[in-house]
Amino acid sequence: MGAAFYTRTTTSNGVEVLTETIDTVRSVAVGIWLRVGSRDEAADEAGMSHFMEHMAFKGTPTRSAQDISATFEQLGAEFNAFTSKEYTCFFARVIDERFEDAFELLADMVSRASLQEDAVRSEREVVLEEIARHDDTPDDAVHDVFAAALLAGHPLGEPVLGRKETVGAFSREAVASFKERHYTAANAVVAAAGNVSHERVAEAVERWLALPRADAAGRTLKGPAVAPRLSVVTRDTEQAHICWGVPGIPARSEERFALAVLDGLFGGGMASRLFQEVREKRGLAYAVYSYHSLFLDTGEFVVYAGTRPDNAREVVKIVNEEAARLVAEGASDAEVHRVKEHLKGQMVLSLENTRSRMSRLGKSAVTDTEILSIDELIARVDAVTPEHVDSLARSLLERPKTVAMIAPLEGDAVADLVQ
Repeated sequence: MGAAFYTRTTTSNGVEVLTETIDTVRSVAVGIWLRVGSRDEAADEAGMSHFMEHMAFKGTPTRSAQDISATFEQLGAEFNAFTSKEYTCFFARVIDERFEDAFELLADMVSRASLQEDAVRSEREVVLEEIARHDDTPDDAVHDVFAAALLAGHPLGEPVLGRKETVGAFSREAVASFKERHYTAANAVVAAAGNVSHERVAEAVERWLALPRADAAGRTLKGPAVAPRLSVVTRDTEQAHICWGVPGIPARSEERFALAVLDGLFGGGMASRLFQEVREKRGLAYAVYSYHSLFLDTGEFVVYAGTRPDNAREVVKIVNEEAARLVAEGASDAEVHRVKEHLKGQMVLSLENTRSRMSRLGKSAVTDTEILSIDELIARVDAVTPEHVDSLARSLLERPKTVAMIAPLEGDAVADLVQ
């Protein structure tokens, strides 16, 4: 392995800092990442990680919510935040000379959020509206229905947004307690990429990111119980929204590059087997695709399709048949080559953006996965052979299937298609 393309240190207050200096651009992307997501919540805290993300924008002792937005806009910044099942990130992308201004504002939001009673009350309503909007969008909501079935009894099966009954009961005390436990120096990583030196970023973190020192919150890692499952939410929708899938592999697995190739050839693009069979040949869906998610202790490999209810059985049957065909016949050299070239192209294109480079550093650090250079990434993809893909297909696609639907159908109409 060659010399690292990034610099990694820990500040005196215990925050890990990673930077990639790119002196050919005029922007800097910086993110404050925290090792807390929906998997870290107690039952009555469901949705709290996402709620805390919202609360950081509601004001600090020296800034109102409007001040925060107005200052970012005055800096000409792109800024936002997001919450996943395993981490939370607050980020900004600015011209290089405004880096300190942007970071000071981000650090103020993350470390000194006021959590005022009236702000908690109003933001509860905002998030309840967000949940209602999500639930009214069945092609989004079905992915949560699927995860809840596939990962039943596992914290990763819980929705990131939480539930109406939990979010509606959040109090200022509960929010403050959650922040105190999870927004700590040991749980934080600052990542930056662009026209900025490592010393400049580390100095800014030392100066402005005041998080309490505490041990990192421990996580219990365990694989999900694997069994065939069916979950049908009967609703009067125009389409049957279908997710079909199996438990995947964890984020640190050496098979993750083979999985990216398997995903690409099975349903990951317009030339994929499922797109060609379901949409191009049979006209059974406008949207049909596969994707995979990698978590610390498990993963998921999923196919989504939206089709008219009368066609739901046929679509699930085709996905089952295509999975069985891939297991039986294997992948061709030509399609493996095509998908590998596509993956490499997408990697290179995505990394010509300072935010993407910052995200790669931050996400790898908070999930404790290795950070590879673009050349190392390309080499890992190049090393995938049709035999690797075939072996992984046999391992994954013969696992018990989970099917989730939001559709004007009853569960017994498709129960026989779950293996």
